[in-house]
Amino acid sequence: MRHVIALDVGGTGMKAALVGADGELLHRARRATGRERGPDAVVEHILDFAAELRAYGEEHHGEPAAAAGVAVPGIVDAERGIASYSANLGWRDLPLRDLLAARLGGVPVALGHDVRTGGLAEGRIGAGKGADRFLFVPLGTGIAGAIGIDGRVEAGAHGFAGEIGHVVVRPGGTPCPCGQTGCLERYASAAAVSEAWAAVTGEPTADAADCAKAVDSGDPRAHSVWQEAVNALADGLVTALTLLDPRTIIIGGGLAEAGETLFTPLREAVRRRVTFQKLPSIVPAALGDTAGCLGAGLLAWDLLNHTDRTEVTP
Repeated sequence: MRHVIALDVGGTGMKAALVGADGELLHRARRATGRERGPDAVVEHILDFAAELRAYGEEHHGEPAAAAGVAVPGIVDAERGIASYSANLGWRDLPLRDLLAARLGGVPVALGHDVRTGGLAEGRIGAGKGADRFLFVPLGTGIAGAIGIDGRVEAGAHGFAGEIGHVVVRPGGTPCPCGQTGCLERYASAAAVSEAWAAVTGEPTADAADCAKAVDSGDPRAHSVWQEAVNALADGLVTALTLLDPRTIIIGGGLAEAGETLFTPLREAVRRRVTFQKLPSIVPAALGDTAGCLGAGLLAWDLLNHTDRTEVTP
């Protein structure tokens, strides 16, 4: 059975799958990234994991994978196949595409940025399916974004498109590690809400999930913290929809797990802010932590289908 390898490399773990032509997940696996042993060990873990997946496919599906897709964090030069920089994994200018292709017997390999790759999956087969223009915004430790246009994700001229977390929503506000002050992710990420709620309660271990539960129970302190985050997020989203005019905004990440505790006030806050803009649908992500892996599979099939078309073009 013809299939591809899909790999989603995170800061602490890797998720992988063998994906059939119809999107069927033929096999799934997970491994530790092994970053505590340094960047060279991380690369070897990735290559070894990919080789295991190739061997599994050959044994169980009658042939090795026809292509592979891999999603990685940090700065990615997808066109050249270079993992340019990752603070969490410690690499710089890593020719990951070529290394994987060599380990996998020369098959085509696609390299993608983890958030854009997850956004590709959400846009094509997840919450944004059928939307010609979408914005995917995962709210985690930070806030990233992926701009979807007609079934693909826009990387920008230098690979930074979609970084909505560094839109300034509170000028002169909280300093951000990026060098600016008042960035959206300093107010509306899961980490920011956790920090604010811990400060209010005096409990160092209190987090955003605890804050959401307190909102649901009617705690006015929690409501204040939560509403500040919602207002900042709405300001950032209205800036994005003014520039991009998406049909759908897909919200994922840890903060989205609060469900309607987040989405009901967020939709209302965005609605109050729009003037001439068209109000988009604001929906929760559908694929959870499988989005990156599924997106990597889509990258691999896109690459393979493009290669197939090229080969038959007269």
